[in-house]
Amino acid sequence: MPPEQQQYEVGYKKPPERTRFRKGQSGNPRGRPTGSKNLATILAKALDEMVTVAENGKRRRIPKRVAIVTQLVNRSAQSDLKAIQILLGMIHDIERRGEDEASHGTPFAQEDEEIIEHLKARFGGSAGVLE
Repeated sequence: MPPEQQQYEVGYKKPPERTRFRKGQSGNPRGRPTGSKNLATILAKALDEMVTVAENGKRRRIPKRVAIVTQLVNRSAQSDLKAIQILLGMIHDIERRGEDEASHGTPFAQEDEEIIEHLKARFGGSAGVLE
């Protein structure tokens, strides 16, 4: 062994120098290429692309996601049952998310609030300890 390797202590988080990755060498050379995108990124980019639509005799540019929702609502208004099902499902999901966010406004149940009030009274009012 050369003398410089003898001075290096091998142990936890200190691998031998001969087994370390060389500069510029990847630990996973055939892994995901840099710059590749996942499905969510590709979909978001495609939905954010602008498209030209004619509305009331005028042309204007809107994102594809707006055009899709507008078409879905218009088809639902024309009694397309499949479009109505999709739209009602979307509305239900949005309303459920709103209810979930509203329920997180108060982190304590009524029983918890009573216990907190009892503890405040026991420890001398609102000293700022439990607030």
